[in-house]
Amino acid sequence: MRVPFIKMHGLGNDFVVLDARAKALPDITEPFAAAIADRNTGIGCDQLIVLEPSEAADFRMRIFNSDGGEVEACGNASRAVAVLHGSPANVETAGGVIALEPTLSGASVDMGVPQFDWDAIPLAYAMDTSALPVGWGPLEGPICVNVGNPHVIFFVDDLDAIDLASLGPQIENDPLFPERVNVNVAQIIGANHIRLRVWERGAGLTRACGTGACATAVSAAKRGLTDRKSRVALPGGELTIEWRDDDRIIMTGPATESFRGEFEWDDFA
Repeated sequence: MRVPFIKMHGLGNDFVVLDARAKALPDITEPFAAAIADRNTGIGCDQLIVLEPSEAADFRMRIFNSDGGEVEACGNASRAVAVLHGSPANVETAGGVIALEPTLSGASVDMGVPQFDWDAIPLAYAMDTSALPVGWGPLEGPICVNVGNPHVIFFVDDLDAIDLASLGPQIENDPLFPERVNVNVAQIIGANHIRLRVWERGAGLTRACGTGACATAVSAAKRGLTDRKSRVALPGGELTIEWRDDDRIIMTGPATESFRGEFEWDDFA
């Protein structure tokens, strides 16, 4: 079976999108998703995105990280899907329904309301998520938040001094986080301007993470380090994050289609 795909990216965080809204696809398994994502033997991507019909929204978006695991949310992919869809839409995800709206240069996404309760992250046991009494080497006293998926955020004075490639997998897989966690290390570089690097759960170091930018901007505002609207600079570029007075997070930034193609399903099944 020949299957069309669309290759897209948001600030270098790249996706293979399969549109199954009109014609159903076979079940997506972890080995299949991982095989598609493989950059040596597959199409290559950080996430595989599958669009399907939904009874709860205009359509459903499923997200598979490059290790094949299905996850709840992806901010950059949400913007890419908004550009692909071409008009405002409510989209069902495993993390809840989000609202997408294309813009001239990308898209704006209502990512919903952040959750700070320990069992919403989730953590393995109760503790104050605004300043966890834990640390890993130079990274200490983080804040945790769920923005559709779980994040831990460390604010540091020198981002370049942190070996995130080494510390990221240790923190991601720590027993404190029973569903693993996305690891964000951030530095305040100016008024309402944040520099961020992210170790993404199931994907590793990434050029951009939309949910990570949301989690970090909200956490910076909660700690009084920024106002409720800030720019977040990632290796792939910048996003604007606004934590509105109604507590909803609005993420705005670019997304681009790279190319289209087809593949033989059985080559990866």
